[in-house]
Amino acid sequence: MAVKTITIDMAAYNLLSRHKGAGQSFSQVIKAHFGRQPTAASFRTLARAIRISEGALDAMDAQVRTRSKHPARAVTR
Repeated sequence: MAVKTITIDMAAYNLLSRHKGAGQSFSQVIKAHFGRQPTAASFRTLARAIRISEGALDAMDAQVRTRSKHPARAVTR
């Protein structure tokens, strides 16, 4: 396996080390946090596993579609 050395400041190191479990490498911590991002399909699969009704999922889907048509605007001062 190829490796790459990186430099981080102490604050970043401390944050990273707080998330590191016993027997876990820093690479594993980074991959767990920044690795594969969840998708709507993976959420839907998970939601089915925790027994959310199709009606509730459809309502969530409709809400997301509505929001995409009306993006939030930044507050201006």
